[in-house]
Amino acid sequence: MNLTVIQNKIYEIREQKIMLDFDLAELYGVEAKRLNEQVKRNIQRFPQDFMFRLTPGEWDYMRSQIATSSRKHRGKAYLPYAFTEHGVTMLASVLRSERAVKMNIAIVRAFIALRQLVLQHNNLAEQLSQLKNELYQRLGEHDTQLNAIYDAIENLLDDTKEKKSWTEREPIGFKK
Repeated sequence: MNLTVIQNKIYEIREQKIMLDFDLAELYGVEAKRLNEQVKRNIQRFPQDFMFRLTPGEWDYMRSQIATSSRKHRGKAYLPYAFTEHGVTMLASVLRSERAVKMNIAIVRAFIALRQLVLQHNNLAEQLSQLKNELYQRLGEHDTQLNAIYDAIENLLDDTKEKKSWTEREPIGFKK
């Protein structure tokens, strides 16, 4: 499966990267109801930092973000489970089909690729900040140099004002 397809199913809620139960069920080739049954049978493997149920507000927000028009396959009382990266990894121990194992490897790779992308983004942001600081330092140096040039020009202009006017000067040229 294409990593981009999987990455498009990774969302951020509560400052965590998560995948929703129905997306995982689709990727694993099972019904969301069956996936959740397996999770409930092995609930001790899914602490709060591995899996949590979305609040109604979070679910409404997610639905608007992923453009799902209805809660099909899900009654109003059933809010989706959100699985963190560790929860998705733990699903491999609960879902044992060959497809589930292969898909789990692909999902973990997608999470790793996203993490690397974030690290690269942070690295680029740091480099841009350094360049900006260097640029401001160079501009400061140029301002100092330009001020020195302006001062020199003003001094030259002042010197010429102090000199005698053209009528007070001795004539230039041949003397007779």
